Amino acid sequence: MNRTSNPVSLLPILSVNFIGTLGYSIVMPFLVFLVNRFGGNEFLYGVLGSIYPAFQFIGAPILGRWSDTMGRRRVLLISQIGTLIAWIVFLFALYMPIKNLFEVDSPSVGAFSITLPIVFLFIARALDGLTGGNVSVANAYLSDISNDKNRKANFGKMAMSSSLGFIIGPTLAGLLGATQFGEVLPVIMAALISLVAVYLIRFKLPESKATPVDPDMREASIKRVYGYEQKECYEMKNSNDKRVPSVMSIPHVPYMLLIYFLTFLGFSFFYSAFPMHALKQLEWNTLELGIFFTVLSGLMILVQGPLLSYMSNKIAETPLVIIGSLLLALNFVLMTMGSDVYIYLAAVFFALGNGLMWPSYLAVLSKLGGDQQQGSVQGTANSAGSLASIVGLVLGGLLYGKIGATVFLATAGILLIVFLMAFRMKQI
Repeated sequence: MNRTSNPVSLLPILSVNFIGTLGYSIVMPFLVFLVNRFGGNEFLYGVLGSIYPAFQFIGAPILGRWSDTMGRRRVLLISQIGTLIAWIVFLFALYMPIKNLFEVDSPSVGAFSITLPIVFLFIARALDGLTGGNVSVANAYLSDISNDKNRKANFGKMAMSSSLGFIIGPTLAGLLGATQFGEVLPVIMAALISLVAVYLIRFKLPESKATPVDPDMREASIKRVYGYEQKECYEMKNSNDKRVPSVMSIPHVPYMLLIYFLTFLGFSFFYSAFPMHALKQLEWNTLELGIFFTVLSGLMILVQGPLLSYMSNKIAETPLVIIGSLLLALNFVLMTMGSDVYIYLAAVFFALGNGLMWPSYLAVLSKLGGDQQQGSVQGTANSAGSLASIVGLVLGGLLYGKIGATVFLATAGILLIVFLMAFRMKQI
């Protein structure tokens, strides 16, 4: 779709993004309790968390490349159907007998059991991850219908829709999980939410762009599918430049991907360690953990909505990335303090930092792919995030089992590196 044509409504893509986040976040408050009940420990919880990004690492760049050729809407539909099936498998896991398949007792990873429900949880997360290109394709879609004037504001709205999903999801999980049906109702709700997303994509979401890549290109190799081909270039339709560079040869993209990787690595440490911290040190239950994530996401809504809209007209993207990354580092230092007061104070810094940094960073990244390679750039970036999540979720759970809340200081150190690296973004 030509960006100079009639503007496309943001409501459908924001709704799809909101529903996708809502379906994902609804499981966050009780997944750690499920793993603990089914025989797992900190390490196994981290490994289970890493399964989604591990398979997303495989699927996201392929889906991103397909979205450049097949169209965004079709790929989003495939991805969302995969999510729907994954939640059905997840529901089956809750009804499986807790039968031990084998046990592990190791000084390095601790003691845990592999049970039948845990196996099905792994299958569900793997399937969801394999088709989990929603984020990268949705970001590419948004970039297609944005221009330089509204790009940052649009990505702020996208981030706000994600945060709104994170508000409602944990709240629903806490309320529904507190009933006699336990985790069953939230999972059923997640499946229904995914079904609604399938309907919206199929019937309400217009296609964002025509096919730019010549469909008669030669048979693709694995390197081409992943967008890393260094020598082969494709001829593009309706383009004065008939040769399109590989993603990694686009100026500034490798550096930006490194920032993407480190940011997700830090976040993954948090998302792996904090639920265990809430369970074992803070002694929270599902409802209390749900309330925390709800408050956190509510604060991010305020930052990514009114505050970011106000500041985006006065401050460029790069300074917002610099300020945001520093606030995120301070947030993780506060999390080591231990009490609920410091935890919620940290949530304020988390919301300010993430709300200012991430939409601004994505706005800069989206400029680098041009009109033809948005899907490829976003898919490769998503894979960088997935790789960081694989490492961070496993290592975060393992480190928490060894050093407890001190793992949050490691996260602060990673975000300080991002803070220093962000100064170079002024050259982009």
